[in-house]
Amino acid sequence: MFTKIATIAWKDALIRFSGRSEILFFFVLPVVFTYLLGTSGVADGPSAIPVLVVDEDHSALSAGVVAALEEAEAIEVRRLARAEAEAELANEAAPALLIIPAGFEATLLGGRGVAVELQQLPNNGDAQAAGQAVLAAIGRASAALEAAHNSVREAERVRPFASAGEREAYFNRSLEMARQQLAEAPALVAVTQPDQATVQANSFDLAAHQSAGQLITWVFIPFLATSGLLAFERTQGTLRRLVITPTPKATFLLGTITGQLGLGLVQMALLVGFGTVVMGVNWGQSPAALLLMLVAFGLASVALGTMLGTFVKTESQASSISVMAGMALALLGGCWFPLELFPEAARTAVYALPTTWAMQGLTDLVLRGRGLADVLPEAGMLVGFAVVFFLVGVWRFRYE
Repeated sequence: MFTKIATIAWKDALIRFSGRSEILFFFVLPVVFTYLLGTSGVADGPSAIPVLVVDEDHSALSAGVVAALEEAEAIEVRRLARAEAEAELANEAAPALLIIPAGFEATLLGGRGVAVELQQLPNNGDAQAAGQAVLAAIGRASAALEAAHNSVREAERVRPFASAGEREAYFNRSLEMARQQLAEAPALVAVTQPDQATVQANSFDLAAHQSAGQLITWVFIPFLATSGLLAFERTQGTLRRLVITPTPKATFLLGTITGQLGLGLVQMALLVGFGTVVMGVNWGQSPAALLLMLVAFGLASVALGTMLGTFVKTESQASSISVMAGMALALLGGCWFPLELFPEAARTAVYALPTTWAMQGLTDLVLRGRGLADVLPEAGMLVGFAVVFFLVGVWRFRYE
């Protein structure tokens, strides 16, 4: 029996690599797509939005506005002279220009409103964000001033000031107290940071995700193409010859599965090695867990391809179905995009697919650092898929 299985496996390998194009799909394309998709992510973080600032007042209050604007993490303040700043804005070197006019502090201290000039590029999202940052900065800088004016008004309602000097002194004391109170105000929002180990365990690694996802995609399609081998042999009449030999259907299908599984494991080993050496992907701390997931995924996939081969009629039909079904199941299984981006109903429904369990198990290893015991449920589900697909394939298998 084992000799027959080995002979059938070797024969299928020769058939599969009878065309030179198979090398392209076996290693070249998977490597190219893995590298391109795994290195096409966004930068480490968004860059600060440049805001041009012209301070024509040169007062303590105008300096406070600029300082408050500089405290905004998303804003990069660039102080320039008016003519230079307007030229920079015209050249779209920055999305916004803030001009603080002369007399800014004196007008505000007198209790009157003053307009600052904010020029923004049209239809620009960064310009809108810069405008919000400017409004927040002005609000923070003028909060003490507003509190002092309110204090003076309330004091005048209780008892009018005897002179302008008394009113000014009261205003100055109120302004100083307001500034002190604002400086000592307790934080209403407490910002905490998780420990570094937690950050690393829950961070998203684009290269690792795409390396695992493209491995599943490009190995899954050839596994489904096992159906084409059966269709080819059926049309060539070689399966009819098995009728006169003492070869059970289960033995023949086991030989087909063994051969394709062996090739698939070689392909997966090459892609794991590429991800490790070229892209720096850490495939987990447990080689045993990784091997278990790859073997379980391979069994489920090649069994599905074998079952599919008992339904298709021609080799071309098998090829088309293998590519379309492989791409669709890989996409729905989260191999291209994280499942968190899918609607909730879709995230539940896709657990009926073997690719979902394979991707979940591999991401548990490469992204979450989990071990053998943690991926046993995913591996068990994949083996269950393999058993069901194999039994249906044996039941449906026909020599003609």
